[in-house]
Amino acid sequence: MSDQDTILTVAQMTDIHIGFDQSAKPEELNRVRFRQTLARLKEQPSPVDMLVLTGDLTDRGDRDSNEKMAELLEDCPFPLHPLAGNHDNREELLRVFPDCPTVDGFMQYAVENKGLRMLMLDTFEPGRHGGAFCETRAAWLSDQLAAHPNTPTLLFLHHPPVVSGIAWMDPGPNEKWMQLLGEAIAGHDQILAMHCGHLHRPLTTSFQGIPLGVTPSVAPPVSLDLRSISTETPDNRALITTEPPVYALHRWDGSHLVTHYETVSDWNVLAWYGPHLQPMIRELVGEKE
Repeated sequence: MSDQDTILTVAQMTDIHIGFDQSAKPEELNRVRFRQTLARLKEQPSPVDMLVLTGDLTDRGDRDSNEKMAELLEDCPFPLHPLAGNHDNREELLRVFPDCPTVDGFMQYAVENKGLRMLMLDTFEPGRHGGAFCETRAAWLSDQLAAHPNTPTLLFLHHPPVVSGIAWMDPGPNEKWMQLLGEAIAGHDQILAMHCGHLHRPLTTSFQGIPLGVTPSVAPPVSLDLRSISTETPDNRALITTEPPVYALHRWDGSHLVTHYETVSDWNVLAWYGPHLQPMIRELVGEKE
């Protein structure tokens, strides 16, 4: 059995926002960025087992935007696992992903592969920008964790249940949905990490003692500005920038989970593995032996 037979690589893309600029011709920037990101993912050298799409796949949740998003995913060579974000529409999302499981109308489901259990959580509430997680969703999560106490588990959700310091994007520090989520996962040591979207920026923190990472967006990202913000006095701060798209690769080797982030932009190769670098590679590998 090769190493690749035991390694699971889960790609994650988030916050694509197809349809933000519906007047763009011939096509909008977000569609261009999504195509570039998918191309880079398919071209990079690491085998990918699945792609998790953690919400805000469209900007308005309309049918046309969902169809354009799904069209770009048609030739993906690996399974797709979508989640809803606050800009999405569950009904339209399920129309283009008809095989996506639901529970009580929520896009919550489990995926298991190579000894890793992934729970996809639905934090969407129509008409609300911030997260939501009701008693029904919390009960499902509690039951899933209780039923598999010894299986390493990774949680995916759109909204990070933490305060990042980017004031206009953050939840309140004690929102009810975050409390319910925290209660549902309390005491479940099999949870390795939580991975989110929504913030449009990279973030590393923890929630209830569990490592939590935010994958940056495919759509243009949010500017890093940790000052407080006034609803009364605009200060001309930068809100959105033209930084490149990013996707994540989560690598599970059966014992440890690590996450890599790839920036989708042009670069030059400065070193390649030829005979001139073979002694260095042998030395590095030899140290581990």
